[in-house]
Amino acid sequence: MKYPVSFSLRHRGKALELDAAREMVTLLGITGEPIGSLPWDFVIDQILAYRKPPIPKETRTEPRVSLSFRVKYKTPDGHHFENRAGGIGGGGLFIESTAPLTVGTKIAMEFSISEQPPEWIPAKGIVAWVCPKADQYTFSPGMGIRFTDMAPEIRDRILSILESIENTGQAA
Repeated sequence: MKYPVSFSLRHRGKALELDAAREMVTLLGITGEPIGSLPWDFVIDQILAYRKPPIPKETRTEPRVSLSFRVKYKTPDGHHFENRAGGIGGGGLFIESTAPLTVGTKIAMEFSISEQPPEWIPAKGIVAWVCPKADQYTFSPGMGIRFTDMAPEIRDRILSILESIENTGQAA
């Protein structure tokens, strides 16, 4: 089946021929001579390469704030770490790290939102996502941790702290 090129100024007069049996697209010159052919796979790959990926829907349902504070954590195999966290929400926190753990790693942690005096808050979590290098969303490489086990009174306390930070517009 042939389709004439009518609207494209650079290629007006040429035609595209579709061969469904061979799954090929052939470009025909003004006099009908074949200029070149491409398999449908290549055409499809080109279209997919230039499409804009859908914008991911925000999956967080809890409030969160950008806040720098200390976090200590250990993995099930006994490795201990201490880093800075770059933000916290009711559902988890972001740990800054140049060597983030792999997605799915479970950790036991404690963190201190208030520095004077430091008060350590215990929680358990799992690495939900990893950012291996700084990008437009995170200023540091690291990992997003989703809380998996936390006492209800501690969760309520975190939400209360987040609310007070949001209301005052200041970091603790």
